[in-house]
Amino acid sequence: MNAIEIAGLSKHYSGFSLQNLDLTLPQGAILGLAGENGAGKSTTIRLIMNVMPRDGGTVRVLGTDNQSPEFRAVKEDIGVVLDEAFFPLSLTPKEVDRVLRSAYRRWDSETFFAYLDRFSLPVNKAFQTFSRGMKMKLAIAAALSHDPKLLILDEATSGLDPMVRDEILDIFNEFTRDENHSILISSHIISDLEKLCDYIAFLHQGRLVLCEEKDQLMEEYAILKLTARELEAVPPEAIQGRRDNAYGAEVLVRRELVSPGFRAEHATLEDIILFLARKEGRS
Repeated sequence: MNAIEIAGLSKHYSGFSLQNLDLTLPQGAILGLAGENGAGKSTTIRLIMNVMPRDGGTVRVLGTDNQSPEFRAVKEDIGVVLDEAFFPLSLTPKEVDRVLRSAYRRWDSETFFAYLDRFSLPVNKAFQTFSRGMKMKLAIAAALSHDPKLLILDEATSGLDPMVRDEILDIFNEFTRDENHSILISSHIISDLEKLCDYIAFLHQGRLVLCEEKDQLMEEYAILKLTARELEAVPPEAIQGRRDNAYGAEVLVRRELVSPGFRAEHATLEDIILFLARKEGRS
């Protein structure tokens, strides 16, 4: 069973359209959703959770159509962290535990307080006094404390310092050591996605540009730094993006389409996303 199956998903606003999105998250895997602000990442996540109406397509989550009556029960198996943490401002984490204990059948207070301790969050301090980073850590702790099978994370590491982000990424990796656990995570911090994910999907202006296994993606592309004359020898179909400079150009290429005589450099995931975004912007 796949954790998420999306086919032909569409949503239209004034000035923006999410266009016929096809996306699959295999069970036990981590899928990273990359793209610029306004690319459609948050819209996709909200459509997956069926909190807004769609204009076309289907979504299945943990084997269940997300517009069916059965999806309400499936939500028990989903931990969600959106780009903003939403708790009543006057509640303390201790009071959040009491509220969520009655909301989730499998809520585990011991696990919740262990995460609070691990994140150095005060138990009796009001949510309204928390920094953005503290709010995100509280939301992550809550998402992990009711034994979910699927985590859906929208910019969950945003606002966290690098050391805490690394710790959070380790926690997400630990989560998917259980082959029944899966994660969909959107982030503008591409290095986080490169560290964490098994699959990468890249959205640009509401359209899916690619969705591939990360390791295959990293092997497929390379960077060439060339003079203008050297660039003439590169097959045009090999070039997937370029950045001109005073000496020539830096280009993203498909390795298999260029001569081994060129000195190809490793392309990071951020390189690949940025070059492809430029190419899409010119098309």
